[in-house]
Amino acid sequence: MPPHTLSKSLLSPKGWKKTRSQNKDQHFTDVLGLPCIENLVCSADETPEPIATTITGNIPSWIKGNFLRNGPGKFEIGRSSFNHWFDGMALMHQFHIEDGKVTYMSRFLNSDCYKENLEHNRIMVSEFGTIAMPDPCKNFFQRFLSRFELPKPSDNANVSFVQYKGDYYVSTETNFMHKIDPQTLETKEKVDWSKFVAVNGATAHPHVDPDGTTYNMGNSYTRKGAFYNIIMVPSKKVNPNDTLEGATVVCSIPSEDKSKPSYYHSFAMSENYVVFIEQPIKMDLLKIVTSKLRGKGINEGVYWDPKRNTVFHVINKHTGKLSLIKYYAKPLSTFHQINCYEENGFLIIDMCCSDDGQAINNYLIQNLKKSGNALDEVYNTVCRVFPRRFVLPLNMDSHTPCGQNLNTRLNNTATAIKTDKNKVFCTHEDLHGDDLHEFGGLEFPHINYSMCNSCPYRYFYGCGFRHLVGDSLIKMDLQGKQIKVWKHAGMYPSEPIFVSSPGAVEEDDGAILSVVITPNQDKSTFLLVLDAKTFEELGRAEVPINIPYGFHGTFQNRH
Repeated sequence: MPPHTLSKSLLSPKGWKKTRSQNKDQHFTDVLGLPCIENLVCSADETPEPIATTITGNIPSWIKGNFLRNGPGKFEIGRSSFNHWFDGMALMHQFHIEDGKVTYMSRFLNSDCYKENLEHNRIMVSEFGTIAMPDPCKNFFQRFLSRFELPKPSDNANVSFVQYKGDYYVSTETNFMHKIDPQTLETKEKVDWSKFVAVNGATAHPHVDPDGTTYNMGNSYTRKGAFYNIIMVPSKKVNPNDTLEGATVVCSIPSEDKSKPSYYHSFAMSENYVVFIEQPIKMDLLKIVTSKLRGKGINEGVYWDPKRNTVFHVINKHTGKLSLIKYYAKPLSTFHQINCYEENGFLIIDMCCSDDGQAINNYLIQNLKKSGNALDEVYNTVCRVFPRRFVLPLNMDSHTPCGQNLNTRLNNTATAIKTDKNKVFCTHEDLHGDDLHEFGGLEFPHINYSMCNSCPYRYFYGCGFRHLVGDSLIKMDLQGKQIKVWKHAGMYPSEPIFVSSPGAVEEDDGAILSVVITPNQDKSTFLLVLDAKTFEELGRAEVPINIPYGFHGTFQNRH
């Protein structure tokens, strides 16, 4: 079936106005009859030896490498179950593609918490939404005292695959990563960020310069309060066994509220700047460190504070200096940036945003397993996410007038107005037409990273969310804001990964890879390959086992 090719004038949003329900809870949409997706969060067995897949259509012979995916794959340990989608034990997936054929394998990450959980047949390490309860075999006094222990950080790295100095790691948002052999998915080495730089964790979304230098962010908690740290990891190893040796903190940014820093999942980076978006999703550190004492998950300490504006902090990568100018925007929530680049004295930041930051606590396992009206209600009260552009003027001084729009770029509706000596208030431009509402907005954005990261670009790809997980694939053309869509009922595609054709000159000359889960059809999961230019299906590789819906992945090119 060919994809839908839509322009912003062909469709209009129906029933998508933000309203208030009778119980005064926020109500964002009126979608009815969502199919149950319970099987997306069912535990799976690992497949440690490669198995063949059934090819339909044509997998281009020029695609040669490993498509690596990461996500939760085990949601129960013995009689205890995890509460939050983010908590499941990491299951790594590999689709090996060569000569038009595909094999599949998967392995559980052999993390310390995984081994400890299995050894005791119960949840021993607290995760984001699940608190590890005291051992019932201990006496009352021991169980009482154990509640006063600080929750130790989990090494359940179930978010993404990342690269440092040419090696592959799986990562989450604590201070632990694991080095992985991408050929066998064998767990090699546990790496602790805090052994190299004074941080208490790092994001699962680093950025890489063309020379291989990698940047990331991590928090530190000191007597002076919480700080956000920009980290730089050199591109090359000094010794063959190097991991994060040579990592340095480029800049430390103090949190406005010392005991309640903002939560962040990623950051933006251009050729010369790192941009940290301090959003009003806050972390109550006192609640987090006392979570075990209170018998509550860490997620109970993460909350949305719409009374606070969003702040863009701009850091010069080369000098480590934080700009004195603070760029503000209304309260927004963002998990993933699309791209960031400099042009004619402006910093353009494109990212996926919503106007409400409570969604992180909606992804409880019990919500994902709902059906009927209860499932519709969960979805309809989650704010949609849309791509937006912010334009930050870089060349300001004391003579720059207040009160006028400093964004002088043509054909751009974003504004940047100086409100005080070192303050600029920004509004966004929508990077979409009305038609995107029909597909529930867009998340998990990807670009042709090797060609376009930190540069002007035309295309990005993502998942449409007319369900609690992605249920379509979308290509956005920024010239005219037109979209192409791949969507089939009962099929839930994961984050689209762009793979460039050999010798490609055009930005969209390549293929899109996505793992499509079919929760209501047994053993029907498949790797989907789309032509990135036309967005038409080229082929699929059907896997004869069930796979849970994952988070992020990458393509290891073997040419």
